[in-house]
Amino acid sequence: MDTALSIALGLGLATAAGLRVFVPVFGAGLAAHFGALPLSSGFSWVGSTPALIAFGTATALEIGAYYIPWLDHLLDVVATPAAVAAGVVASAAVITDLPPMVRWIVALIGGGGAAGVMQMLSVGTRVKSTLATGGVGNPVVATGETAGAVVITTLAILVPAIALLLCVAAGVLIFRAMRRRIARRTPSP
Repeated sequence: MDTALSIALGLGLATAAGLRVFVPVFGAGLAAHFGALPLSSGFSWVGSTPALIAFGTATALEIGAYYIPWLDHLLDVVATPAAVAAGVVASAAVITDLPPMVRWIVALIGGGGAAGVMQMLSVGTRVKSTLATGGVGNPVVATGETAGAVVITTLAILVPAIALLLCVAAGVLIFRAMRRRIARRTPSP
């Protein structure tokens, strides 16, 4: 895999980690296990059977926990730093053909940043859903987040360049929407 595509793959997986911590790591592990995804040196364990069992179990528990009304907010407190860490690890695991120092810098800044931004957007959406629906709408939000994590992970593994373009486009749209919202709240002099 060429360097640019491996970076796109890493950033795509990191973005998905911002929605669900374990989905992209589990997806990357499955792809590596079946030989469809090369991993960086030192990360071959991600595709091992014990790791897949652990990641699969963690994925199922994480997805299920987001459907329990009070637990979803508690999980967000733990998931925010975990999402950043998962974004860094997922990125570092698949960014190949770079010197280790450069790989880790890209993983820390790009992967951690992408996961952190997506996680904050996810938390904000859940808070708005709770305020608007008293928590009744949170399972719908959880379903959308899980679906988003699965789709982004799948796209990142199969067509990393397209996944990266979609993530960047979504980021631009979100940034513009936030800027308009702030502009509406700020009184004009």
